[in-house]
Amino acid sequence: MNRRAPAALLAALALTLTACQTAPTAEPAATDEDDHGAIAGARELAEPALHLTSIATDGGVHHLDLLDEQSERLGEIAPATGLQTDGRFLYAVRDGGVSVVDSGVWTWNHVDHFHYYEAPADLLGDVRGAGAPTVVASDLGAGIHFDGGEAALLDLDALKDGEIVERFRLESAPGDGMVVPLPTGALVTDAAGLRHVDGTGRQLEVVSCAEPAGSIATNVGVVVGCADGAVLAVTDADGTTFERIPYPDGAEDRVMAFAAREGRPTVAGLGGDDGVWLLDTRERSWSRIEAGERIVRVAAVDDADQHVVALTADGAVLVLDGETGARLARTEPLVAASLAAPDLADGVSLTVDQHRTYLNGPAEHAMFEIDPADDARVARTFAAAHTPAFVAETGR
Repeated sequence: MNRRAPAALLAALALTLTACQTAPTAEPAATDEDDHGAIAGARELAEPALHLTSIATDGGVHHLDLLDEQSERLGEIAPATGLQTDGRFLYAVRDGGVSVVDSGVWTWNHVDHFHYYEAPADLLGDVRGAGAPTVVASDLGAGIHFDGGEAALLDLDALKDGEIVERFRLESAPGDGMVVPLPTGALVTDAAGLRHVDGTGRQLEVVSCAEPAGSIATNVGVVVGCADGAVLAVTDADGTTFERIPYPDGAEDRVMAFAAREGRPTVAGLGGDDGVWLLDTRERSWSRIEAGERIVRVAAVDDADQHVVALTADGAVLVLDGETGARLARTEPLVAASLAAPDLADGVSLTVDQHRTYLNGPAEHAMFEIDPADDARVARTFAAAHTPAFVAETGR
């Protein structure tokens, strides 16, 4: 569900929207699901209302419009230690709780085209639990695992109505774990392994996956990383099936977290200090390329040129060819000070969409927009009056 398009594509989208007989931009959108994903109080737009939504070190929530470059402060939450998003909702984590923010901008996938909406942003409240939370969020929903031994799945439809409702909350083994939303139910991981549960939390089956860590949703299915590869959960009218995708023989490291452009089949993860693992969920295969230097973040753009974007240890953005591993471009170090600051480094993130890559520099008080297809050109730099400790692209 992407992105900010060039003028010719936007014109084509506008024609498509007209053909769908959608509401004019200024008109309130209807509530029926047949009305292309609209909800009451929202208005439909001719193009995506892309924003950078950031959480400052003091808990301030800031919303930067990428079209007119105007910024507003939405409010304040408790200071966060991490952030996850599905492109609309943000989940800011801290010990003992998760703050949920509705950015008020989103894209709805109508299979062969998209619809774009905007509504008032809102701070929805907190989900509390025992210990430090891990959030897995996608357009399938949001799951929260507290390392004190609790696992919860949030009701996405309720969030769209401005309410926080848990579909279930289960006891879980203390320690690291995830609750991974599926089209129906979820996957729950903890020290005991990987369990498939229904929407009420009732266990359906145990899925073989040693040391589960890292998850991402693609347009093929939902991935969970395992010590020896990945499990791919594919859901259709007959239910959910699980496929194992092992690493190639001789693999010496594994992926602990995945990142990619939303809705694409190929995803990326770090492999060692300078390696990149690419998982093609359509082909059910792994490949590996080398960055040639130490990297700390990586994401697959999965465009026609198979671009892979990485953040180097010294704060530069590196563009790689995902097929050959060739180095295509490299910026100057942009966020060196942030990566050198122990209290800020974990919040530095790379976000990729169809046309741009976004990078936040908390210590630099800036956010950067980079064009990976144009020699990693820094297209825009957004100065921030606050410290953008965590940033997510919203409206996609």
